[in-house]
Amino acid sequence: MTTPSHRRRSRPRRHTALLSAVAVAAVALVVSLAVAFRPGGQTADVRDAAKPVAGTRTSGSPTPGPPSASASPTPSTGSASPTARASASRSATPTAASAASARAKATTATAPKTSATGSLAGRIRPGVTYPGVATAYDVGNGNGACSYGPTSDVMTAAMNTADYETSKACGAFVAVHAGGKSITVRITNECPAPCQPGQLDLSQQAFAKLAPLSAGRIQITWNLLSPATGDTISIRYKTGSTQYWCGIQAIGHRNPLARLEVRTGGGWKRLERTGYNYFLSEQGTGCGAAIRLTDIYGEQLTVEGIAVKPDTVQPTGVQFTRR
Repeated sequence: MTTPSHRRRSRPRRHTALLSAVAVAAVALVVSLAVAFRPGGQTADVRDAAKPVAGTRTSGSPTPGPPSASASPTPSTGSASPTARASASRSATPTAASAASARAKATTATAPKTSATGSLAGRIRPGVTYPGVATAYDVGNGNGACSYGPTSDVMTAAMNTADYETSKACGAFVAVHAGGKSITVRITNECPAPCQPGQLDLSQQAFAKLAPLSAGRIQITWNLLSPATGDTISIRYKTGSTQYWCGIQAIGHRNPLARLEVRTGGGWKRLERTGYNYFLSEQGTGCGAAIRLTDIYGEQLTVEGIAVKPDTVQPTGVQFTRR
């Protein structure tokens, strides 16, 4: 039979074993804590799990790179997001360029037609001095390719074919300079080849004011004029004109004529100019109706009440402005 003292001795052994187990657990806990809180603050497994996978970027990555298409390179200074500001910037840039282009275009389309350059001028432009040569010819009764008819005015000239420009030079007043002398002539004729661009074939009377006729050919410069005149423009219908076909001519205009239009039921119709200086309405459109004249500076004059009277000079009482 086991004595009480023997039973008392067995209790300390159970207590010792329990204490040993607790001690072992404490040691393990201490070791775990020591590992967990060693320098670095995390275990190798935790660190590996936190590493970004190759080829990916974390939201806080400082890796430099080109700015994205939607990101603005300018740091944010307001409540709007960089993306919103970038979008506004991108849309504003082409808009500004388009506006500039529109303004340029607008500036080119609305430029005053009455500018000194003569926006409707052809080869002969105001403000330009042209070099050339002058020759002389016998003008006879004064009639020429411009079909103005006989005249007593001998201060006239024939323009070379290139600058005659299908009669666009007809009626133009030109200042001619040579050897310190100057004269003014009116273009009434065309000088065909061998006349060269820049060349004027002057009436003998006009040539003689610059040099002896024996000189035959002299160097000159010339430029377009808008002279003072008390005359007004006249209109003449060509021989054979009717309400079904007509040719219309303007006579005595101060500045070169750029266009002649007739009024129709649908508005103004521009007539084609011939080399003999009449504007034709092949189908009779506008024959006998109002006429609108436009000079090379863009000034327009409207003439009413001109009847279809063939080969009759009819005054209008109007004239282009002196430039």
